[in-house]
Amino acid sequence: MYKAIVITPVKDSLVSTLNTIKAITANQLLVEYIVYNDFSSQETKIALEENAKNLGFQLVNLEDVTNTPSPNYKLVLQLAQKRAVEKNLPLIIVESDVTIQPDTFTRMLEFNNEHTQSGMIGAITVDTYGKVNFPYLKFKNKKDAIIDTNRSLSFCCTLLTPAYLNKFDFKQLDQTKDWYDTVISKKSIELGFKNYVLMNTPVVHQPHSSRPWKLLKYENPLKYYFLKFINRRDKI
Repeated sequence: MYKAIVITPVKDSLVSTLNTIKAITANQLLVEYIVYNDFSSQETKIALEENAKNLGFQLVNLEDVTNTPSPNYKLVLQLAQKRAVEKNLPLIIVESDVTIQPDTFTRMLEFNNEHTQSGMIGAITVDTYGKVNFPYLKFKNKKDAIIDTNRSLSFCCTLLTPAYLNKFDFKQLDQTKDWYDTVISKKSIELGFKNYVLMNTPVVHQPHSSRPWKLLKYENPLKYYFLKFINRRDKI
């Protein structure tokens, strides 16, 4: 019997994506795993289709669902929420630049079972040396194993509880935005839930591997913000 719905939105970045998928399909818990392919290249699509057969995950090519150009994060969240609510299961989002540990989901679900007021539960992100990295640098000096926070959680590896999913319909999300972790984090708090970051449940994050164009932000900030404005992308 499935313990959670797990999703990974994908837009190319095939190497990191396959690392993410292989780690999830090797986890210790039985989950229903869905990969949403958001108009990736033909090469990525073919590779995902082949690995879906070999590794046993469900693949949804969004080109079969919508004509709206990528990014389609709102649609992915809506589809995933609908499935999680129907099955009354937690929804765990794992981005395609994150590698979980074999017991990551088990630890997150055990915490959820023990903390019934949870809205969102995030696994702390670290680099390959185990040091806290983006987007959770704000917590890098914290010594607590568990952090109860009003600050935004990232969707790098985050669990959304059934109680929260049943209270906030993702159809209300702003269609003009590209990413929704900040607004969904804030809404959880507004509705009276608690958001947590598990400092004792690390996952390896390769920042921006799922969106390599964002690396330009560090190499040439002026060009990055110019292109972001001109192309009207990455709207939060």
